Amino acid sequence: MTERVIEAKGIELCTESFGAPSDPPILLIMGTGASMLWWEEGFCRMLAEGGRHVIRYDHRDTGRSVSYEPGRPRYTGADLVDDAARVLGAYEIPAAHVVGVSAGGALAQLLALRHADRVLSLVLISTSSAVPGDSELPAPTEAFMRFASAARVDWSNADSVIDYQVAYARVLAGDRRPFDETAARRLVRRDVERAHDFTAARNHDSLTDGEVSQALLSSIAVPTLVIHGTADPMFPLRHGEALAEEIPGARLLTLKDAGHGVDRADWTTIVSAILEHTAVE
Repeated sequence: MTERVIEAKGIELCTESFGAPSDPPILLIMGTGASMLWWEEGFCRMLAEGGRHVIRYDHRDTGRSVSYEPGRPRYTGADLVDDAARVLGAYEIPAAHVVGVSAGGALAQLLALRHADRVLSLVLISTSSAVPGDSELPAPTEAFMRFASAARVDWSNADSVIDYQVAYARVLAGDRRPFDETAARRLVRRDVERAHDFTAARNHDSLTDGEVSQALLSSIAVPTLVIHGTADPMFPLRHGEALAEEIPGARLLTLKDAGHGVDRADWTTIVSAILEHTAVE
């Protein structure tokens, strides 16, 4: 495990790699507002032990990457897409297998459209189409919407932010499995304490799209695996099903009773699926 801060076009991004650089590369893209810590170390090591060179990184305004004044990000969603390509460039990797979760899955789709030559395959977890179009997709669950409208947090107070993030993680986990609050609180606290400015992550909520590709998902030509929980409260299962239908040849793997994200209970299943999907034929 090696942490490295890269600089590309004046932007500093904190990255970390696992495994041998000679192995097939996997780039992990986390959802917006979340640092690379949410790709937990144990999960990354499992992929590396399966013979993959794994790279995770902090988005701008998360973790130890560059941060901006809260409310004034000075970058767009398209810049976050380009950041993924910048990470690959810094590691001198021409193209990688790309795994994205939540909004990171949308960034992965846009990476495949905007920088098609940098993507060998896609794994899209707990996400929806990055190209709007299907108005019939279901809204988030009532429990998710209730939390989103009622939650209160004092962003100037670390303890308040930690309590909020743990409560949010509980909602995202869905209502069909036990929630490990101790583990969640440990991860959230580490995330908050590690960040240059934990309040800056709010900038992701106000990003504009920027100059993103207008191509259709049907133009994605790389092998794609969609992984989706049957109890996802943010993007109900139909989002994953529709995504798999839009991308030619995509396969869908459903995780029974899983909520939103990469639950430790599913690590073995997800890692096995990623290793199979990224195997060199």
